[in-house]
Amino acid sequence: MEVGLVLRQSEPLSRLTGGEALVLGDIVIIDAPVIDAELLATIARLDMRAARSGCEMIVSTSAEALDSVFGCVDQSSAQILVSPSEAERALALGNALARMPVGTVNELSGEDRLALLRLTEQVQMLARKMDGFVAQGGKLADEFEDESFSVRSPVLSYMAPPSQKRAPAAGTNPALPSPVLVREIIRQRQLRAQFFEGELFADPAWDILLDLTAAKGEGQQVSVSSLCIAACVPPTTALRWIGQMTESGLLDRVRDPQDRRRAFIELSDLAASAMAAYFDRLDNGAAVI
Repeated sequence: MEVGLVLRQSEPLSRLTGGEALVLGDIVIIDAPVIDAELLATIARLDMRAARSGCEMIVSTSAEALDSVFGCVDQSSAQILVSPSEAERALALGNALARMPVGTVNELSGEDRLALLRLTEQVQMLARKMDGFVAQGGKLADEFEDESFSVRSPVLSYMAPPSQKRAPAAGTNPALPSPVLVREIIRQRQLRAQFFEGELFADPAWDILLDLTAAKGEGQQVSVSSLCIAACVPPTTALRWIGQMTESGLLDRVRDPQDRRRAFIELSDLAASAMAAYFDRLDNGAAVI
């Protein structure tokens, strides 16, 4: 009986798109740290083949090539990794296996999918810390000799008073907040990293929504690489959140009308309305971090 993941075949990309193209396997993994026009065209063709065949596709690339790769992969829900570590590659493979028809992840609700995404992010964070710990020659066992160690959630004894602000009149839609206000909130959130470990406050979904809200108010288009930076987490983690939020209807992928190989991310109408309503209900938006 075979156990684990078995690599059946490794071929140049040209064999998958050439005259007598090979049949795609269950999972197609592409390493493309450096790209050119021919490679992008090949990846785009593989993306279409993967979408038709139902196989999973994982593309590893660099931060410099991210926008170009993202722009040509829009058919198969491919996972994109940016300069991935071994842990990130393993997580991507696990996610691909779970998304295959024999798995059960496709049956999960939207809430369960978000919970799984957060768990994946925590596992990845732990793997990075373990890699750094081992590299420094540390001994993990010494850190946990006290068996009484435990972690408990704090008691939320304080509850803020209810907002006294009136709800908008029926039939009226609140406007998006001033982009100046949103940028100030983003600046304040990022300021925390100067005094605390950045991962302590990681909240990529909210950071993504804030950045896109500000950009919408400014009339700016946001590339996926820029949005990954705004998420304040590693690019591969940010891409997973962007994918999940797109599937949930919060984000829209928009083609660049001047360059079909490029795509931007923007708030969906649903998310824009929700952000506008949220800020409208705040008594003092500038105080919200």
